[in-house]
Formats: sequence, C-alpha cells, structure tokens
Amino acid sequence: MAPILNVSGLVKRFGGLLATDHVDLTVQPGEIHALIGPNGAGKTTLISQLMGELKPNEGAIELAGKQIDGLTTARRVSLGLARTFQITCLLPDYSVLDNVAIAVQVRQGHSFRFWANVRGEAALRAEAATFLASAGLEARASELVANLSHGEQKQLELAVALATKPRLLLLDEPMAGLGHAESQRMISMLRDLKSRVSMLLVEHDMDAVFALADRVSVLVYGRIIATGTVDEIRDNPEVRTAYLGEGDELC
Repeated sequence: MAPILNVSGLVKRFGGLLATDHVDLTVQPGEIHALIGPNGAGKTTLISQLMGELKPNEGAIELAGKQIDGLTTARRVSLGLARTFQITCLLPDYSVLDNVAIAVQVRQGHSFRFWANVRGEAALRAEAATFLASAGLEARASELVANLSHGEQKQLELAVALATKPRLLLLDEPMAGLGHAESQRMISMLRDLKSRVSMLLVEHDMDAVFALADRVSVLVYGRIIATGTVDEIRDNPEVRTAYLGEGDELC
C-alpha cells in the first residue's frame, strides 16, 4: 500500500544550525510509527514542519499521495492531518463536550461561527459525544476542562483531535506528565484507535513506544540514523551509542 505520509529530503536550517537534516520518513496506513531521540534532536521541529507551522528549506511532504508542504496548517487539517501537543491546548472555561463540539463544528466548515451555536445543536453534540467515548471521557462530558486531571486533559485533547476525523494523527509526547495508571490507559486507547487512524508517535516513554509501535525511527541531531521494528531498534548498536550512550540497553 502507498504510505499515508511520505517525507523525502526534508531540511530545516536556523542560521548555521541544520535542525532537520535531509529526513526521509514514511507512515503506512494503519501503522503506529514512533519517532524517538534525545532532547534537542529535532523531533518537535519535524512535527511543526509536517503541520505547516514551520516552512522547510528543502524537501517534500505528501499526505495520502498529495503534496502538502506548500499548504497552510488549516488546509492540511482539512485534508486529514491532526496533532496533539506535549502541553495540552484546550479551552479551560468550557465543558469537556463543548471542546469536542467546537472541533466537530470547525471540521464541518463553520469556522467563522466558532463556538456560537455548539450548545444548541443536538446532532453536533451527539457526534462530539462519540469522540468523547473513544477517549474514555463520556462520563465527564459536562465537567469544566479546568477541573480535569492532567491525564483526563490528555484524553480530551485526543478526543478533540479525533473529532477532526484525521487520516494521520501526530502525537507529541502523549505520555508526558502521566502516572503509571494514566499511561497504561493512554496506551490502551491508542492501541484501540489504531484500526481507525494512522499515527506518528513522538515519545520519550520507551515502555509506551515498545508497546505501541509497529516501526520506530531514531532522530539524532536532525538526522534519522535508523528505522526498523522494535526488536531491530532495540538491538541496533548505533542507536544505543547515539541515544543512550555506549553500553546502555534499550529495555
């Protein structure tokens, strides 16, 4: 099958710094592809280029066979790209259901109305409730976002992203700040969603990476040094040296 995401020769320079060094990367339909690497490796810079928040100096980005590197972020979202953030981006003074309903409304093409009518449209709110259920938050629908735990806010951000009906979901450290039980809940949800949406997972939690990923790419100083299955990456001596230090193990 053709990849849902195909990145070829992507370069991003900040002055003399090569933040993205001729990156080639693919994500296959129905795949969870993890992107790992040390702090400062360029993971967030790469994600920002995929979303259109940063313009690459060279290279091409294709989503489902369509070149998108010249498109705005909004246009990329309309074509099926969605992102979650390391730090959640939600509306804290609105209810859990309102946040998801707004995302549904925008996807339906009513972005200029924004949230004006989300509380009065039964069909819109019913659809939003299905995405809350996918993220395990149906019981918290009427709660203000400000009252949610950090883990619940992560779940809600996932529901908001799903409400845009993405083809590809970019997950920027979904386990960040979660306790063990919350991480296990997130892993379970992402595993269940795999049949519905392809994912590029940026994550430091190696237990989560090894539990979820079909393939793993390792980014170091803006360059992908290895791509392979979990076992291939775990056993790769270059990865152990560059990512953890000589003699350490990816466990």
